[in-house]
Amino acid sequence: MRVLIVGAGIGGLAAARALLADGHEVTVLESAPELRAAGGAITLWGGGPTVLADLGVDLDGVGQRLTAIEARTAAGHVVSEVSTDELGALVIPRGSLVVRLARGLPDGTIRFGSRFGRFKDDGSEVRVWTQDGAVHTGDLLIGADGVRSRVRAALWGDNEPPCTGVASYQGLIPAPVDLGTRGIMMVGRAGDVGLSPAGDGLAQWLIDLPWPPPKPHGKPLEMLRRRYGDWASPVPELLDALSGVALKAWPHHRLKIRRSWGKGRCTLLGDAAHGMPPILALGANQVLEDVWVLSRSLTAAAPETALRTYERDRRRRAARASLFATQAVAFTGPRTLFQSERSMRMAPASSRLSTRAVTALHRSVSNRLQVQG
Repeated sequence: MRVLIVGAGIGGLAAARALLADGHEVTVLESAPELRAAGGAITLWGGGPTVLADLGVDLDGVGQRLTAIEARTAAGHVVSEVSTDELGALVIPRGSLVVRLARGLPDGTIRFGSRFGRFKDDGSEVRVWTQDGAVHTGDLLIGADGVRSRVRAALWGDNEPPCTGVASYQGLIPAPVDLGTRGIMMVGRAGDVGLSPAGDGLAQWLIDLPWPPPKPHGKPLEMLRRRYGDWASPVPELLDALSGVALKAWPHHRLKIRRSWGKGRCTLLGDAAHGMPPILALGANQVLEDVWVLSRSLTAAAPETALRTYERDRRRRAARASLFATQAVAFTGPRTLFQSERSMRMAPASSRLSTRAVTALHRSVSNRLQVQG
């Protein structure tokens, strides 16, 4: 089949690799003039690394394998530890993953500078008009163009995703402390702060907080110092390391997950279908799960039937991941009481039970991990 994919992010590129390997003709339409390799790092774990291995993506020598993630209070007390060995956790710069996904694609697969305009599905083929005036024809259309998907807007008219009331400051910096192979997530009533090694002396950092802040916040770093300056190490070291770094808040979005993500010969993939807050990197791994199920579905049925099968098989697990990502940490209201220093220290979680719980969560939202091998 001839498959048109809109978006050359992680989902679009992974889908291109999978469908090319299955013998389909693939064209990826990307609005940017080149690969968008900027951004921070993401954590791959659960089914994500397995899907990448299936696709033949070589991740040797890039990023940092994690052995554990520590949950700490704002005062620095370790209340739980999750072993990540079974989940194959890897923190990798997003740009490195994008480059590796694109590596080996046939010349001309990605059409840069091709901004999606509109499409028409006549029941036997799909035509896409891009804003440069070109027309592309295929048997299927896959919208993998992110949380503000233009393909989703063409399908359903809801291009502006709702905000959850939370935002992240995040990025990659030279590691302010020696993290070894362990990530740290510190949780308090003010929000949460995370720090993980990302390889090559870099660390992925994040600070989540209510958005917009309840008071005028001035310069971002000044606001973060007021809010988190009295937290224990490594937060002071992180805040010092952010001096001179351009800081930008990224509001969290959560899409209502439709019963059907597409219609006819068109479907959605990744954030375009189920955008969710970037808690525990669930969304980044869910997009790879989508790719795996979509590829299998297209080998087993006629196009329209295959797309509806893919949507049905992914919907429940994506919805579960989205709900957990939204509710994992409270940022306002009564639930923040359970994130106070006193409450967290009085009720520490067994590391064994925490590891089981996180592993079970990732298995419950993964189609790939339900299949051995």
